[in-house]
Amino acid sequence: MTVLDEGTRSQLMQVSTATLTTALFKRGFRNVFLQGLHRLSPGGNMVGEAYTLRYIPAREDLDVLDSFADRSNPQRKGVEECPEGAVFVIDSRGDASAASAGCILAARLQARGCRGIVTDGGFRDTPEIASLGLPAFHSRPSAPTNLTKHHAIAINDPIGCGGVSVFPGDVMVADNEGVVCIPRHLVEEVAGEVVEMTQFEDFVLERVKNGASIFGLYPPTDPETMSRFAEWKKTRNA
Repeated sequence: MTVLDEGTRSQLMQVSTATLTTALFKRGFRNVFLQGLHRLSPGGNMVGEAYTLRYIPAREDLDVLDSFADRSNPQRKGVEECPEGAVFVIDSRGDASAASAGCILAARLQARGCRGIVTDGGFRDTPEIASLGLPAFHSRPSAPTNLTKHHAIAINDPIGCGGVSVFPGDVMVADNEGVVCIPRHLVEEVAGEVVEMTQFEDFVLERVKNGASIFGLYPPTDPETMSRFAEWKKTRNA
């Protein structure tokens, strides 16, 4: 897995998923926001490379409690091998009728330096996960063990999560609205642009709050808008 540059990570920690989706849309990417996911507790941005786990439907002769003792169990193995700085992304087929993971696994990921955990299914022990401070996104709480519905089949393979294709190493960025998946080869290019976009949106919001019309301002079709923006940035050393 290619390690994300810390400067790029720092840039992505400052921007919203809304701004990111616009920057990616400009490049032709329409399906990058994971649908139906909710954050367990609000906080700062989550940024990290995707490390994936894929579930298929459970089978009764395989998914028994003793299977957790097997060190090759992909769920357990994935938790113990997830790299520092990564985001653990679980393909649960959108099925939240059984848990994708619980607090103990989330705490182990946090101890290993994981930046967050994401599933299109559900977590159990949600109050405890929320208290960890680890960014965690799911569709809804689900108490039953994963073994009742999910069979862990593969780690660090391409998956689907929240209706979005996620390849290992893609960069997951999340805020309090949700999660965006950025194709790895676009990350550095997009990161610099969205920081500038965020500054411009801050400038626009300030102007609108002070009574300005959006015409000519947003988008900046008035030639004076960008010169005013440049002056605005100077006053803030941006």
